Amino acid sequence: MKLFIPGPVDVAEDVLQKMATPMISHRGKDVTKLQKSISEKLQKVFFTQNTILLSTSSGSGLMEAAVRCCTSKGAAVFSVGAFGDRWGKMAKSNGVPVDVFKVEPGIPTLPENVDKVLATGKYDLVTVTHNETSTGVMNPVREIGDVIKKYPDVIYCVDTVSSMGGIKIGVDECGIDICVTSTQKCLGLPPGLSICSISEKAVERAKTIKNRGLYFDLVELYTFVKEKDFQYPSTPSLPHMFALDYQLTKILEIEGLENRFKRHEQLAIRVREWADTYFKVLAKEGYQSLTVTTIENTRGIDVGTLVKSLEADGFLIGNGYGDLKDKTFRIAHMAERTIDEIDDLLTRINKKLGFKL
Repeated sequence: MKLFIPGPVDVAEDVLQKMATPMISHRGKDVTKLQKSISEKLQKVFFTQNTILLSTSSGSGLMEAAVRCCTSKGAAVFSVGAFGDRWGKMAKSNGVPVDVFKVEPGIPTLPENVDKVLATGKYDLVTVTHNETSTGVMNPVREIGDVIKKYPDVIYCVDTVSSMGGIKIGVDECGIDICVTSTQKCLGLPPGLSICSISEKAVERAKTIKNRGLYFDLVELYTFVKEKDFQYPSTPSLPHMFALDYQLTKILEIEGLENRFKRHEQLAIRVREWADTYFKVLAKEGYQSLTVTTIENTRGIDVGTLVKSLEADGFLIGNGYGDLKDKTFRIAHMAERTIDEIDDLLTRINKKLGFKL
């Protein structure tokens, strides 16, 4: 089965084999060497000098840690879809004061709107979804970051779960305090490991917060990495780490970051051209994702039937997510996908829907 869903992605066989590496002690010198190597490579992918933290969890774990550990006055959650809404649910479930600022599907979070909200002085943490897989919107996180720099007490948190490793996101340039991602999307690994970069500013804020929890206490994670030779308070997923270290070498030294970014852009352009020929891309032009395209069902096709028919051929695309089910469908183009694979998929869709080639 070839996966064209927005995660998990197909994983290269050599990367999968690295997960079968024999176990080592999670407290020994070998694991320190492994985790130091991973951190140094991830700093290059994130374009940051901030500390890298790993967590044996989905990205939601570190997202929840961010709002729980770093909000004092209140969190301003800017949502452009279902996964932005999740930040708000996390805050509420942890008793964190929060307001969620939503927009219509396909519309981005604009810097001027963030500025207006922060000018109230009610919030000291902001969350933004860089790449919303439900709507295919990619938010302008650098421009938003420029606004947030006007408010030095505000912690800037960004969900890059479906974009890091496929799109250049300059964490330090954007002024992002906590940048969260996961392994199962653009990084091209199985699900089960999440990653974040964290600034000293965010750590100092977290130190002032009571009841940060235990497993996702960012202060404890940070302290172990800094004082215990890149180790962690709980047993980490060593198989994921072996594979991640190997995959990062492939990304940095074999394909190269700039080539990887260019490939993802080319794939996105190809899918958008097709979508705008036969349907319509949901996201507003200028804010369209480079890793997943959400397509409006302007022809009123039976999306469920199309998904099942493609699945029978060994190709899996995504129906719309949540309220957008059947109203949209989604084609992901991330990780190791190639233009030939995209063209093969689009040709099959054309034939099934009776479009002229």
